[in-house]
Amino acid sequence: MTDTEPQNDAGDQPQEKSAKQLEKEAKKAAKLEKLKAKLDKKSTAPAGQKDKPEKKVKEVKESAVYTATTAPGEKKDISGPMPDAYSPKFVEAAWYAWWEKQGFFKPEYGRKSVLEENPKGKFVMVIPPPNVTGTLHLGHALTNAVEDAITRWHRMNGRTTLWNPGCDHAGIATQVVVEKKIWREEQLTRHDLGREEFIKRVWQWKEEKGGRISEQLRSLGSSVDWSRERFTMDPIMCRAVNEAFIRLHDAGDIYRANRLVNWSCALKSAISDIEVDKVELPGRTMLSIPGYEQKVEFGVLVLFSYRAVDSDEELVVATTRIETMLGDVAVAVNPKDERYKHLVGKYLTHPILNRKMPVIADDYVDMNFGTGAVKITPAHDPNDYEIGKRHELPFITIFDDEGKLLDNCGPFAGLKRFDARREVSLALQRLGRYRESRDHAMVVPRCSRSKDVVEPMLKPQWYIRCGSMAADAITAVRSGALRIVPDVHEKTWYHWMEGIRDWCISRQLWWGHRIPAYRVKLLEVEELEPSAPRRRYSRSGRRKPRPRPRGPAHRPAPRASDEELWVSAHSPAEALLKAEQRFKMSADKISLTRDEDVLDTWFSSGLFPFSIFGWPDNTDDLRAFYPGTLLETGHDILFFWVARMVFFGQRLLGKLPFKEIYLHPIVRDAHGRKMSKSLGNVVDPVDVVRGVSLAQLHAGLRDSNLDPREIEKAEQGQKQDYPNGIPECGTDALRFGLCAMTQGRDLNLDILRVQGYRFFCNKLWNATKFALMYFPKDTVYKVHPPALPTDLRPLDRWMLSRVSLAAQRVNTGFQLYDFPSATTHCYNLWLYDLCDVYLEYLKPVFAQGTEGEKSAARRTLYTALEYGLKLLSPFMPFLTEELYQRLPREDTSCPSICVASYPTEADTPWRDEELESQVDTVLKMVHGIRSTRAEYGLSARQRTAVHVVTSEQEALKDLFRDLQALAASELQEGPPEPGCAILTISDKIEVHLVLKGLIDPQKEIAKLEKKKDTLTQTISKLQQAMDAEDYATKVPIDVQKMNTEKMATSHGEIVKLERAIETLKLM
Repeated sequence: MTDTEPQNDAGDQPQEKSAKQLEKEAKKAAKLEKLKAKLDKKSTAPAGQKDKPEKKVKEVKESAVYTATTAPGEKKDISGPMPDAYSPKFVEAAWYAWWEKQGFFKPEYGRKSVLEENPKGKFVMVIPPPNVTGTLHLGHALTNAVEDAITRWHRMNGRTTLWNPGCDHAGIATQVVVEKKIWREEQLTRHDLGREEFIKRVWQWKEEKGGRISEQLRSLGSSVDWSRERFTMDPIMCRAVNEAFIRLHDAGDIYRANRLVNWSCALKSAISDIEVDKVELPGRTMLSIPGYEQKVEFGVLVLFSYRAVDSDEELVVATTRIETMLGDVAVAVNPKDERYKHLVGKYLTHPILNRKMPVIADDYVDMNFGTGAVKITPAHDPNDYEIGKRHELPFITIFDDEGKLLDNCGPFAGLKRFDARREVSLALQRLGRYRESRDHAMVVPRCSRSKDVVEPMLKPQWYIRCGSMAADAITAVRSGALRIVPDVHEKTWYHWMEGIRDWCISRQLWWGHRIPAYRVKLLEVEELEPSAPRRRYSRSGRRKPRPRPRGPAHRPAPRASDEELWVSAHSPAEALLKAEQRFKMSADKISLTRDEDVLDTWFSSGLFPFSIFGWPDNTDDLRAFYPGTLLETGHDILFFWVARMVFFGQRLLGKLPFKEIYLHPIVRDAHGRKMSKSLGNVVDPVDVVRGVSLAQLHAGLRDSNLDPREIEKAEQGQKQDYPNGIPECGTDALRFGLCAMTQGRDLNLDILRVQGYRFFCNKLWNATKFALMYFPKDTVYKVHPPALPTDLRPLDRWMLSRVSLAAQRVNTGFQLYDFPSATTHCYNLWLYDLCDVYLEYLKPVFAQGTEGEKSAARRTLYTALEYGLKLLSPFMPFLTEELYQRLPREDTSCPSICVASYPTEADTPWRDEELESQVDTVLKMVHGIRSTRAEYGLSARQRTAVHVVTSEQEALKDLFRDLQALAASELQEGPPEPGCAILTISDKIEVHLVLKGLIDPQKEIAKLEKKKDTLTQTISKLQQAMDAEDYATKVPIDVQKMNTEKMATSHGEIVKLERAIETLKLM
């Protein structure tokens, strides 16, 4: 032995080791042997070869997939075992095709005819028809989640139910997409193809891509009646559109006029206000504009001067669109402005075109803004247009349809408008008329489709007179005949209706409903003297008096030419007959030319609630389903779509198209930003349902029509929001999440919250799977009747009381369109009442209870499961169908949960608020015990004894015994022992938790003292900061509030700690 080895004394004897010690040593020896073998292997390995550390791969369980052989449309085979965990792919398989084939979504289901009277009433709603261009986004998913939940609720309440699907032809959007496609693939324009061939190509594209939307709707579980699906360009819809135009035109509601419109030079068409994005600029900004290689300057105010005729006196004006000065016809000043009173009525000279322009006085001019003098361009500015009409100024158009300058622009003719912007500015500098340029905040109107800058242009267009229609719409809401929910939107309704303008309904496109109007040319019927101007005919055919010649500077405001005579008809033959009758001329003296333009897409959409049912024919469907019940959509199209449906319904059928309007919020991303492809935050609902990687999200951007220059920015947005992609959430979780978040004006969608509801689905799956084990094989059950048996235990009655509450609140939520309330009560019933309390309570019942108690518990559990699934079904149709079909139902006459009866208050009159209050008190006791046990680090295996000290009835103690397993505790009789943690539940109830023998008091005291010291330091620092003289003035209010709350919380924690320390000292 060496000196370093320890030696036993002579008297030392080896001690006998226990079996546990021997086992431990054996394991240690085995480990050493394994290590020795590994080292030996390493020493014999070839030189230079290094052992790579073994990477621990986290085991990822694959989601279950439905593999049974169920033919499409046949009922799903659920005879196999339930998967261990919830799998959206497994659950959602096969159900929809079966629902559709069974006809559950048809209003005829269970009835002989749609005209058959239903004592429970009917529910009719049309889908807001999505654009045929491409795919649905999360905004559509919200619409369909809400609308399908409403529809399913009405269907389960026994009403004759129709939710009618359809798709919009989306004139501009579709034409732009197809034009881009043709150019990308063939380098051809629509003009190269010609109108007929181009329309043919659009139909081909629609047939290829149009099915994508119906696939998405099916995957979302939308219970629409597909047999009544409509596309706004279907023959039946085209006929209705033509009929509506003709009736309104013949009645004088539609007319033709030459007015300012939103003109897209890129599309060469007028566009609606909803297709104009108003981009706010803080000052000088360079923007990329289609058709220009270099960026164009905006947000700059240019000042230049006009000189008076026969004088050196000048008027300085300012504009952000210097190129429009070529169309200036006057300068306006305020009549009260002393600086310019002497110039009113005099003329100025246009420095480039030598045009004489009057100085006019108008109250519109703000004499305190800028120089107090305003250039007037009536043909290219909405405000100037109104001034031009008031003062009978000439209207000079300076741009052609493509935005190029016309021949009346002198040296700038043929230039593109923004190239002219630069050249005109330089010309003014050379002429000495340029004064300065300033940064200027402004709003630039951009076409949402082409990204071009919208140009106000004078164009002859078709208009609808909206004044009387708007008055009727106001009356409908004020009288209560039409209800808007939430009612905060009524103010918007009145504001729009009271300030309404006539609606421009014509578009210079090829794709869409071609206007059924024919221009009539009356051939000469008499020789007129060469010197006499030709007499003109009014629309009625009467001759108009010959006009008196007027000077060019005094031309009136523009209007559609009086020589333009029009008739509207379904066919050329009908148009010719109308023209003969109206103008009292024979057919051989009449020439007809059909208008090339198409109708605004909103025109056909406005007819949707009745055109889908075959109007103008008086069909069974029209009699059965018009007017509808509800119109549900986003509040952003209250005017563009909803109001116009009301206009057309009242004017053409004499009835409101629906009784209620529910307006949901607009979906934004988690940061509150509008969904935009360029930001990379537009999400396909299918990606949320199935899950998608970040790489796949990027690939989707590259395959879209997004400008290549914006793809990188969009990818960065995706990387920031979805660094790990989007997890698989499933349809039910997405639907439930969207409905749960439906409140207010905006819905900031957080995908993580949707994922949280996917975990809720898993909880639901596992709870039902666990509960089904309590039902013996080959036994069947039915729900409790309204009159309950008298032998139910308190917790059974409590569970049924919670079901009753949920049924009441969920039904009220649907009635009031309060979806957050409805989803919250479904969630609480399942997660807190059933899973957290009742199922836990049942464990000792089924382990130790009597047969009578078990029997009552089984029926109560079955009732909670069936009614719970039914309440949830409108929000989660797939999961609830899967679980409903697995219930041991005694009554199997109802084939599907989607046509089962919905639980009502009459079915569940079991509410017992006193019992619920008592259970709430006991649950507070349970939570208090669990919280205290957690503070002392007690494991679930360490059972604690509990004494309940109360002056209340003994029933509380009995309820606690029923639920004591939830607290891993056992109720003890007799007075409390010393060394207990005392929990004050209320002024009448204390819980004494026996900790003696379970913890080391001194160690616990040391830990708590350390926590107390930390909190004391926190309070000291906060107090020091709050005592500073400038605290109230320099520290932000929200920080002050946070500090006050932190101080109060810390003081409260110290009080708890001191109480716990005192308790520990007694042990």
